[in-house]
Amino acid sequence: MDLHKIVFGVYPYLCLATFILGSWIRFDNEQYTWKSDSSQLLSKGGMRLYSNFFHIGVIAIFFGHFVGLLTPHALFKSLGVSDMTHQYVAIIAGSVFGTMALIGGVGLWLRRLFNKRVRAASRWMDINILGWILLTLLMGLSTLHFSVGHAQHGDATVMLRLAEWVQSVVILQPNPELLRHVDTVYKMHLFLGMSVFLFFPFTRLVHIWSAPVGYLFRAYQIVRAKRAV
Repeated sequence: MDLHKIVFGVYPYLCLATFILGSWIRFDNEQYTWKSDSSQLLSKGGMRLYSNFFHIGVIAIFFGHFVGLLTPHALFKSLGVSDMTHQYVAIIAGSVFGTMALIGGVGLWLRRLFNKRVRAASRWMDINILGWILLTLLMGLSTLHFSVGHAQHGDATVMLRLAEWVQSVVILQPNPELLRHVDTVYKMHLFLGMSVFLFFPFTRLVHIWSAPVGYLFRAYQIVRAKRAV
């Protein structure tokens, strides 16, 4: 088995297994470490801007990848979305939200590195996982040049191959050969992105599992004014 088959046929499952089982084990054994370790109380300078840019960008990119790569090609066709429309939407959304996430992430990373109070309260993995995510974002933005070139020639082959590969992994029938002749920059982006899931259980990213989604659908609270009797 060559390296290509290992990276795109075996490594995805190693990352997913570590992501799920590692998170479960950490929640069971180390609940006191299950937190975001927010540093906002230590220093508020630029925190709101950088944090909002980073989180909005990353969340949009995640769901964009989720829908774009996991939606069957036939469904896009049935909805009247052509391959080139799909590709241009991905390019535009990736450019906007990728740049937002990168700007916010760089601000947060530099803050972790050079703000003395924040640096003193940061763990090694806090700094390194943010750096890894920034590298993943940079590589993702680097693919846009190639995607635009493909789109200008009316060629959506790479986008379709990426989606087919992701779907083959999900249905437990990985087909690494789909990526054999894809530009190296896409392969690097995929490797870096998969590795984020591998590192996930060992970092502060676990707080994502505890996102207060239920807060949006909470029942109304009845507030009664206290009156003197």
